Amino acid sequence: MKLFQSVLLIIMSTGCSSITLQPGDFSWPIETVLKVDEKGFITEDRYSFSVNVRPLFQEEFADSAAAAGKEIRMIRDQSGFYFITGEGFKNVYLFLPIEAGLEMGDAISISDSLALSAPLFNQKSPNIELLDGPRKYLLHNSGTVRQL
Repeated sequence: MKLFQSVLLIIMSTGCSSITLQPGDFSWPIETVLKVDEKGFITEDRYSFSVNVRPLFQEEFADSAAAAGKEIRMIRDQSGFYFITGEGFKNVYLFLPIEAGLEMGDAISISDSLALSAPLFNQKSPNIELLDGPRKYLLHNSGTVRQL
């Protein structure tokens, strides 16, 4: 009986072991520009992606109602972090996927006084490049920013 229980335990343990698939590259090759709808959601059909961004506008502008009709710029790095910003923002927000949503990991301050006027993201693995007119920044998911 003990032998049977031991064999059964080994079989069950083997069946429950986790599998790790590595390395992985979760980057999006180019940024995605998404318009916020009247309910505060952005949707990207190509990646089957939809999320409510009103809390982001509350954080950045202290006004969640300011979201409707605005554009959000988003790109994903090779580690799976979402970099999100938009015109008028002073920060780039880093998010990680969680069950049924995104959780903010960090806010990278780009400027205390000058808001982004025409932000654009580029993939520069392992970093993300942010362009805003003549200003250029190299961003990393650790929260670091380097002006180029």
